Amino acid sequence: MRKIAGAVRPGLARAVTATKPQVKRLVRVVGPQLARITRAGGPWSATLVRPPRPRTLKTWQYTAGAATAGLALAAGVVTAAGPWDADGQRTAERDRAAAPERTGGADHGSGTAVGEPSPAPSAGSVLTGLGAAVNTVKSAPSGEPAGISGTAVTDLLGPLLDSSALGATRTAVVVDVATGRRLYGAGADTALTPASTTKIATAVAALSALGPDHRITTRVALEPGTREVVLVGGGDPTLTARKDTGGWAGLRTLATETARSLTARGIKQITLSYDTTLYSGPDLHPIGVNDNLARVSPLMADEARTDDSANGPAVRVSDPAADAARKFAGFLTAAGIKTSSPGTSKASSRADTLATVSSPPLSAIVERMLTNSDNDIAEALARQTALASGRPVTFAGGAAAIQAQLARLGLPMTGASFHDGSGLNRDDRLTANLLTALLVKAADADRPGLRPVLTGLPVAGFTGTLSTRYTDGAAGVVRAKTGTLTGVNTLAGTVVDKDGRLLAFAFLAADTTSPLEAQEALDRTATALAGL
Repeated sequence: MRKIAGAVRPGLARAVTATKPQVKRLVRVVGPQLARITRAGGPWSATLVRPPRPRTLKTWQYTAGAATAGLALAAGVVTAAGPWDADGQRTAERDRAAAPERTGGADHGSGTAVGEPSPAPSAGSVLTGLGAAVNTVKSAPSGEPAGISGTAVTDLLGPLLDSSALGATRTAVVVDVATGRRLYGAGADTALTPASTTKIATAVAALSALGPDHRITTRVALEPGTREVVLVGGGDPTLTARKDTGGWAGLRTLATETARSLTARGIKQITLSYDTTLYSGPDLHPIGVNDNLARVSPLMADEARTDDSANGPAVRVSDPAADAARKFAGFLTAAGIKTSSPGTSKASSRADTLATVSSPPLSAIVERMLTNSDNDIAEALARQTALASGRPVTFAGGAAAIQAQLARLGLPMTGASFHDGSGLNRDDRLTANLLTALLVKAADADRPGLRPVLTGLPVAGFTGTLSTRYTDGAAGVVRAKTGTLTGVNTLAGTVVDKDGRLLAFAFLAADTTSPLEAQEALDRTATALAGL
């Protein structure tokens, strides 16, 4: 039990620190309304109160209902807390409930010290697994088939998607997550350039192929009978050289453990090499040198950034592996090991492992990728999927592995074409039908390992690429992956409507002329769904 507590506590501390500003903002949004609800009808958890619906919808109105407010609060508070288990509850919540230093609560021991409060009953799952006997996610109402004029969704979305800001071609699908039933479809099977919404597909493929608990390992090996030490890249895109690792695998930690192992063997001077043979083929994305993506290498530190940024565009070093090896050599020197200038090599099968560091679970990596729209992680996960599938670990191999993995899941692949994992390649093609199917699959109670695809989506007005959007709209209620290339604007995710129903949506627009206007048009459409 103490081991569990020790493992969980740092992650919880980081989650609290990371989400504190967002929680404060969410409390400011919904606090006054929840107070009004309490005054009007007793405990807000027992009564669903809806104020009159004015002409202009505001953020608080989407969260006034108890069910919707609960979902919005859960989304804001537990965004960084980790994956979900089979019951739909955050794994971190479950572990935290089992690991506190002090007992209390019906499930955490029956003893109560003198003067201590009596044990309280444990809370149930945040969300019951979709499709379970007790389902807190409401199903959308039955209605006419998609495309029939006069239905609520069609009447709502038709004029909004007709906006000239959305260019010459636009497609859209809305699906009831609880039932999988399509509520709206326009050009559902028309394949368009998806931009960064491609990362939803990459996430589903990687989690399916590797599992949410998979970790990516970087190791250091000693060739037998020599003093050659090889730093072997394992493809961890989150490896960091920073002193404060933030919970990710640390290059400094790896150097410290390596120095300790060498010292135990009586070795104080080494020849240092580094191994990047895990990947093959070109390391430069077809878009060329670009601040949005480093050269794709199985060995890099801090995504080869030349500044202190952790996400977004940044100038990258020209050789990520060599840069990481030089930093590793510096850490070894500081630990008392004299090294040569690092050069390339390949670790033999006879080499002894001196030290390893591993990434957080794949579930956390996927969440980081989706929240920040991280291209480096996306390309790394495409290659990890190729590796797990026995395909060439290249751009083409990764794309083929993603496509094959999604087809194996029975998803609608008509028109789909992958050329990378990030969506930076303009030759990628996805349909609105496939994007919503991916989201519904991630919500499947029989596939809890895919839940990080939903929990990693940016929260409107609070996190990631949506942190500055929806400030006067459906903040905290829309969760979606954005996509932007020149002439391309896309948005795909989930939304909780006024009655607490969970809907999945995908909007794709091509030949747009103003990125900002197109973005605003998509945001208005998602906001309208929240008010349905």
